[in-house]
Amino acid sequence: MQTIEIQLPEEIAAKLLEAARRFGVSVEYLLQTSVEEKLARLDEDYLSAANYVLKKNAELYQRLA
Repeated sequence: MQTIEIQLPEEIAAKLLEAARRFGVSVEYLLQTSVEEKLARLDEDYLSAANYVLKKNAELYQRLA
């Protein structure tokens, strides 16, 4: 596993610490799962956008083929 250091504004760090405490998990665990979820969502958003463009332009692509 790789270690990455980041600097957070005090307000964000305080919210992060509070959220970890509220959920009963470590800050590291909360950050790791949050990043994993965000990356998965980015992949889904990209695929959704790509499919939308392909469907929207399907007729044009057929004429160009």
